Amino acid sequence: MTRSRAFAQVDVFTAVPYKGNPVAVVLDGEGLSESEMQAFANWTNLSETTFVLPPTDPAADYRLRIFTPKDELPFAGHPTLGSAHAVVEAGLAAPRGGRLVQQCAVGLVELAVERDTLSFRLPRYALEPVNDPEATAWLGEGVAVRGVPQAVNVGPTWLIAELRDMGALETLAHDPARLTRFYEATGMTGATIFAVSGDQVMVRSFAPGDGIPEDPVCGSGNAAVAAYRLALGQIGAGDCYVASQGRQLGRDGKVAIRIDGADIHVGGACVTCIKGVVSL
Repeated sequence: MTRSRAFAQVDVFTAVPYKGNPVAVVLDGEGLSESEMQAFANWTNLSETTFVLPPTDPAADYRLRIFTPKDELPFAGHPTLGSAHAVVEAGLAAPRGGRLVQQCAVGLVELAVERDTLSFRLPRYALEPVNDPEATAWLGEGVAVRGVPQAVNVGPTWLIAELRDMGALETLAHDPARLTRFYEATGMTGATIFAVSGDQVMVRSFAPGDGIPEDPVCGSGNAAVAAYRLALGQIGAGDCYVASQGRQLGRDGKVAIRIDGADIHVGGACVTCIKGVVSL
């Protein structure tokens, strides 16, 4: 039996509405089956849709389930930030000392909340070199990669590769079908590609196998890039930078990365664009 449930759509990694990455947030997910959640996520046709539930861990302020149009994710970045923003705005949880704790499939995720800016501490990450030439063949002929691509597990697993030229990343004419074949063979979420020029960092994320040809602004993808850069010595403890993502899709996302020892913090601004109810 359907009923009205509080709903919000939040734009993440932007303070300007419609310039970031939207996440659909069902603020009362209790009583919904997994198939009902998946069907609604497929209907919203956003890269992620989340469902807020009461926590089962006493250390958490709330529990979150995260779905793409095709699958449930153990963790994802922009849904974590956007959902936390919606939870606080709806009065379902209040930060204690500027902190929230989210429970999700990957475990407990710590968030810092400061007005409309939120950040999370990446709960875990692991890297593994990928020497298969198919890992980057989908980028197209003549696109030069720096170093060895890595499979970076941050909950979802992203193939991370650094391009030598930022212009090549901006104008990338890649082969989505070839990437999908690689994704299906390896079980990775997709590929996040980045380039660095001076103090500028640009990122693009592709997950066609999950129904996301290109993610406008990807929190977990940026977290994986930070893990890659930290492991390779490009950045170190105490460093911070802001990555840009989404220009190719008409967005202007800004993702703030901060390194605290071995911990990676990912943050950005959030703004609510839609409030209302849904029948589920």
